[in-house]
Amino acid sequence: LEAAEDAQKTAAQGEAAARDAARKAEDQLARLKAEARGLAQLAAPSLKGGFARASDSVAPQRGLEAALAAALGDDLDAALDAKAAAYWGGAQASAPAWSDGVVALGPLVRAPGVLDARLAFVGLVERNDGDRLQDSLPVGARLVSREGDLWRWDGFVSRAEAPRPAAVRMAQKTRLAELEAEIDQLAPAAAKSAADQKSTAEALRKAEDAVREARRAPPEAERALGQARDAVDALAREGARREARAQSLDETIARFEAERAEAAQALLQAERDAEARARSEILTAPVADARQAAAAAREAASDARAALDIERRERDGRQRRLELVTRDHDDWSRRTAAAAKRLETLAQDREKTERALVGARETPQALNGRKAKLLDDFTLAEARRSKAADALGAAETVLADSDRASRAADHDASEARERMAALTARLEAARERLVEITGDIREAVQVEPEALGRKLQEDAAAIPGDPAGVEQHMRALERERDALGLVNLRAEDEAQEHAARLETMRLERADLSGAVARLRQGIEELNAEGRERLLAAFDVINGHFQTLFQALFGGGEAELRLIESDDPLEAGLEIFACPPGKRLATMSLMSGGEQALTAAALIFGVFLANPAPICVLDEVDAPLDDANVDRFCNMLHEMRSRTQTRFVAITHNPVTMARMDRLFGVTMPERGISQLVSVDLIQAEALVAQ
Repeated sequence: LEAAEDAQKTAAQGEAAARDAARKAEDQLARLKAEARGLAQLAAPSLKGGFARASDSVAPQRGLEAALAAALGDDLDAALDAKAAAYWGGAQASAPAWSDGVVALGPLVRAPGVLDARLAFVGLVERNDGDRLQDSLPVGARLVSREGDLWRWDGFVSRAEAPRPAAVRMAQKTRLAELEAEIDQLAPAAAKSAADQKSTAEALRKAEDAVREARRAPPEAERALGQARDAVDALAREGARREARAQSLDETIARFEAERAEAAQALLQAERDAEARARSEILTAPVADARQAAAAAREAASDARAALDIERRERDGRQRRLELVTRDHDDWSRRTAAAAKRLETLAQDREKTERALVGARETPQALNGRKAKLLDDFTLAEARRSKAADALGAAETVLADSDRASRAADHDASEARERMAALTARLEAARERLVEITGDIREAVQVEPEALGRKLQEDAAAIPGDPAGVEQHMRALERERDALGLVNLRAEDEAQEHAARLETMRLERADLSGAVARLRQGIEELNAEGRERLLAAFDVINGHFQTLFQALFGGGEAELRLIESDDPLEAGLEIFACPPGKRLATMSLMSGGEQALTAAALIFGVFLANPAPICVLDEVDAPLDDANVDRFCNMLHEMRSRTQTRFVAITHNPVTMARMDRLFGVTMPERGISQLVSVDLIQAEALVAQ
């Protein structure tokens, strides 16, 4: 069983490690797929009519996306099909002679042949050389840098800082290709991790089955051991009986041998006498009579000896039964004395418990009196609130201690009641057992237990030592036996049945005790693991909460505390916070806006402990004023800088909408027709800056 439990523990550790690895791989794969789906959705759709864009067939080398976007610009959105409104038809052109420091861009880009003429007139230079080489460009040529700068032959210059949607789309396309490659590379590892987790889970299940199978072995072994002990006891009793029978037979054989020797001697003497008296016919009749008398005497002597042996054996049996009954009586006397002593102890414990209960009942009254006094003091000190803030905090602390003391007293009283109930149940069980034993004695011998004890003592002292007295005592015992009535011939079978039932009940009790112990051990292990995980999560969330609170209010202090119990699983949670310029107090003493922001900081602290790729905020800023909305937006900025989460805020507040990167809205240009409207605020700011 220990080996199976060790194997189960090892399998559980392996399964937990495999589960963590599989979860990490799945999380990483899910993040990559989510980013890939987002980039795929952001990619430019096909042109009207279903024509593919030229950008879909263009793939520059790594790092040349901005250069290609600067060289082609919005022309990348044109189609490759002549049926489209704007398309690339292709042309024949030879590349110009480039100056030193210029590299042709065409060979560095994988593009359709219709773009060769355009790419042939594009050169790649360093950013610092563009202005110098622009004057030497032939007609139609242009220079680009890796950063996205553009110099044309006609004197036009566009710096990399200028917004270019094509560059963004090219970067997104390149990132999408990289993500797809990473997904293809990570998918087998994730599948392998999932398979390993499945195999370790199967191994854990087999180990648990082995533990359950091993736990069945000890009760069966104990049951077999009990049966073997019963068999040994039965064989021992049978051996003792046979040994006693053999000893009795040996004595009988020895007696018969002695009688045979005596009879042979008498026969020899009789034959001699017969030979001596054969001469006289007068002695024939007396000899025959003497022989008959001798035979009758021998038979009478043999019967007497047999009866005497039977009486001796019965006397020995009665003596042994008397000793057994005497020992049982002594045992029950000792048990009675122990039960009486236990009753006295239980009575003393009950008195102590009642005194403790009285004291515990008086404690809440005293606490209530102190609480009423504190409330009165608080009412009187309301007018001096600004000066008595420290006293108020101390009074709240004393009140919390009093509440904890009251709960502790209630807990002690509850435990005392439970102990008293358990002791009462044990006392009732002892009384019922005593009544049951007394009833068994009355039913077995039809007398009271005290009278039976006295009678056994008198009988033990009244047995005479001479044969006549023994015979008379035997007759008295026979009369008493006849007075007892019929003998229960099934008593031994019934005793065996009751013994078997008792053994079965003992085995079941052992199984239940073992199951209860294992269940309690499992509960303790779960509680210990729960406390450990809860404390670890509490520390992480408390740290995030403090950081977010300070970011929201521009300073101040805040913390989470476990109250009302030392056990984290039973403790409550209290929020203590103080914005800049205020005292540290509970959350209930803060204003409504401060409470809302503090609650938001706590929620986002929990979110940081277990982040997600996307977070939807539905009218979170509705109850806040403009100042608190600005703080809320600052917290969103802090969250975005600390995580890779994309926040989607559903709001009608203009301050919040102004702080977003992109706006989505629904308009109705015609009755019954809704249309989605999207505004990129970052690009709009860049256009305004131009």
